[in-house]
Amino acid sequence: MNIQEDILKKANEWLTPTFDAQIQQTIQNMITSNPKELEESFYKNLEFGTGGMRGIMGVGTNRINKYTLGKNTQGIANYMKQVFPNEELKVAIAYDCRHNSDTLAQVVADVFSANGIKVFLFSEMRPTPELSFALKYLQCHAGIVLTASHNPPEYNGYKVYWQDGGQLVPPQDAEIIQVIEALNYNEIHFNANKNLIEYIDKDIDNAFWKSTVENASFNTPAQAKQNLKIVYTSLHGTSIKAIPNVLQLAGYTDLNIVKEQEVPNGDFPTVKSPNPEEPEALTMALNLANQINADLVIGTDPDSDRLGVAVRDTNNNLILLNGNQTMVIMTAYLLEQWKQAGKINGKQFIGSTIVSTPMMLELASAYNVECKVGLTGFKWIAKFIKDFPDLKFIGGGEESFGFMVGDAVRDKDAVAATLLICEIAAQAKASGSSLYKELLNLYVDYGFYKEHLISITKKGIEGANEIKQMMIDLRQNPLTEIAGQRVVCVEDYQSSIGKDFMNNEEFAITVPKSNVLIYYLEDGSKICARPSGTEPKIKFYFSVNTTLDEVTNAPQTEKLLATKIQRIISDMKLN
Repeated sequence: MNIQEDILKKANEWLTPTFDAQIQQTIQNMITSNPKELEESFYKNLEFGTGGMRGIMGVGTNRINKYTLGKNTQGIANYMKQVFPNEELKVAIAYDCRHNSDTLAQVVADVFSANGIKVFLFSEMRPTPELSFALKYLQCHAGIVLTASHNPPEYNGYKVYWQDGGQLVPPQDAEIIQVIEALNYNEIHFNANKNLIEYIDKDIDNAFWKSTVENASFNTPAQAKQNLKIVYTSLHGTSIKAIPNVLQLAGYTDLNIVKEQEVPNGDFPTVKSPNPEEPEALTMALNLANQINADLVIGTDPDSDRLGVAVRDTNNNLILLNGNQTMVIMTAYLLEQWKQAGKINGKQFIGSTIVSTPMMLELASAYNVECKVGLTGFKWIAKFIKDFPDLKFIGGGEESFGFMVGDAVRDKDAVAATLLICEIAAQAKASGSSLYKELLNLYVDYGFYKEHLISITKKGIEGANEIKQMMIDLRQNPLTEIAGQRVVCVEDYQSSIGKDFMNNEEFAITVPKSNVLIYYLEDGSKICARPSGTEPKIKFYFSVNTTLDEVTNAPQTEKLLATKIQRIISDMKLN
């Protein structure tokens, strides 16, 4: 195949002495024998998405490597000097279990130090939420985590955090990208100042564990903790460095770890995907739980910001909860604890996202707190905490299995969320209830909400174009009726315009622009479409609801809602 001129121009830049001999040789081989791979490696620059920058490791501008991350880091160093003049600049750096994460983290540390910036670098892999904590604890200006979360083994990534402990948000992100894009690769300072790199570990670990126990513990009796039988898997990831210690510190003694998945391993050898959103990932944990009759199963993703939870249903069978369900259980519990402590006075809020369950709004209303709803990604919930200092953040989450307890960590945090779900489960069991029964009681009180997600994968250049076309079609040919229900409202977050068809009115959407479309139906159903910000996927989120008069009617009500979701999917031709 012929190589496009602009791609060849980019590739030729990487054949100059700025780049090492091995990389030059690899690119030369691509030009002569693998032009398709060359095109995929150079057709664009890696971009910052929902959860930072993620990509396949390799050579080229569209790959994670020493030079693309070096350029990012150099740009951030230059930007920090602009916005924090005359300050002694400090950054914290952590990394996960993925291949090359440790060496890439060292590259990032080297570049920052070469620019005269003090670096606190974790000596070993650590959970992502610990980086957010450490950044604030050490009073750093910024932080970096080398992680690709739950992406496949060939991926790695680069998440940037700012002074408040949250990920980059506007306007800083656009300003930093501008600085990065203006750089040439030969302007990267790779020669480290070793005197400016300090390795951190146990002191920060102890402070993080102690803070987690303080924030996510709620007077559970010691006997109740000891009576809760927990199965836990780190899915070969970093949470093994924190969760067992935190649970032990909190007083949970019956912790059963899935041994086959205990050792960190970037190949994730026992699972197709190390993502607790995927039921298959928790198979080993569920098997162990059935063998020992455990009450609760918890699995975390490789960088320990998401958690999957399985509980016993009313027939004593283990079932997986989705992210919306765990978020609702934890939020309702926190609200009740705050209420009982007399800490709710109208100046508190919970956080959620536009693709998550509307049930969060019902909870907020019942407890007289605000529910702030932002774009997908925890950086927006962290931004709410920063933007509304007069309001106290109680907790919040998103449908993709993430939750944040209070504001000690400003990102989704599977370490604190694991302890919190154990607290709720232990107290429920001690009172003759269970996590699942508590969820059903919430459905009786606030309505039975059922959510479902479809992800359609489209890889490479062609895939990206297909996803783009799907969103164009949904915008240019908007649906007016879905599964026999009229569309009463459409929100287009790209144009920042919503259309209310019942009142024939348009309204402004005040959250930042994003490539998201949401349809609302006359029966209260909600359908959202958005391309993933970190994976080659387009996602469709469905939420339907109805009343539940009593817990015993939950099974047939759930079937009714599941049928409704399938009708919507069929009508939209997504199956």
